[in-house]
Amino acid sequence: MRPFRQILTLMLTVTLAACVSAPNRSATRPATAPAPTYQNPAPSAPPVSNTARKRPNPALVQEIEQLWRTFPGKTGIAIKRIDGEWEFGHRIDEYFPQQSVSKLWVAMTMLDKIDQGRASLSDPIRIGKEDLTLFHQPMAVEVEREGAVVKSVYTLLEKALASSDNTANDALLRHAGGPEAVRKFIDKNNLGKIRFGPGERLLQAGIAGMEWKQDLSYRRSFYAARAKVPVERRRQSLDAYLADPVDGASPRAIVHALDKLARGELLSANSTKLLQSILKRTRSGPNRLKAGVPAGWEFLHKTGTGQVLGAVATGYNDIGIMTAPDGTRYAVVVMLGDTTASIPERMRMMQAVTRAVGRYHPG
Repeated sequence: MRPFRQILTLMLTVTLAACVSAPNRSATRPATAPAPTYQNPAPSAPPVSNTARKRPNPALVQEIEQLWRTFPGKTGIAIKRIDGEWEFGHRIDEYFPQQSVSKLWVAMTMLDKIDQGRASLSDPIRIGKEDLTLFHQPMAVEVEREGAVVKSVYTLLEKALASSDNTANDALLRHAGGPEAVRKFIDKNNLGKIRFGPGERLLQAGIAGMEWKQDLSYRRSFYAARAKVPVERRRQSLDAYLADPVDGASPRAIVHALDKLARGELLSANSTKLLQSILKRTRSGPNRLKAGVPAGWEFLHKTGTGQVLGAVATGYNDIGIMTAPDGTRYAVVVMLGDTTASIPERMRMMQAVTRAVGRYHPG
């Protein structure tokens, strides 16, 4: 009887298994991946293979190396998978001029002060003619017309980051506590090889071999005065700056800082969301890294552009966070310390970097 019972049990088991439908995988998978948002500063990474998490695609590494090797001038490139364990790049531990990339650290320092309850987004800040800077400062028109304006911290964050307004950034810098406050924020968060200079006016005057005077901030006065500086003096000052930039940062340090920002490790959840939302609206550099980001991906970034002397352009940068439709994030940094490449050539190289990241994404 025992063999008969065993056979009967087996038949019942097979019958029951046949009555249970196999899971419908297509029914449980969304037709399209949900669009990523920045409401959650540290979204969970999608399930991927250990290989994709631990090592970049060799073809991606090879393509980036080819771009780096063939581009003229001193170039730094760093790429980091935020939701994985890999990073790679070239000249990633050398100092490169940041220029307006450094506005990101000013904004973080200001938001950190707000997180501590020592300031508010609604704080009014007066900006007069004595506060104007140089180069890109759209606010100058309003200030010169009105004599002085009052703007909230929130408005200045938007202008400094999304529009890269130098006067807005300097106003935030003063309210945050000055250059030393930014340096303390960098040290407190162990951001590594990131320097912060003396502020826009002193930085740019020094690069040009000039002493800053406030009347240089009005309209094109700085350009006119710089044109009178002997070329050799300008070249010496520029070379000294490039050799040891007072506002320098390494590509590795910046991708690590972007990684920490994306994970919500630098600021409160609210401040992280606010900063990311503004960086997503960045209007400068639309044809740099952003133009190579694949359709359907999200991108937030900050650009930087230095002075030009003869055929040499300096401090031409873009840094950002790419988010794939499946939620995977990559920190990307491209910094051109100095180059003789034309503006279209620089843009095409940057676009090629983000395009390659998207092409080799394992999703």
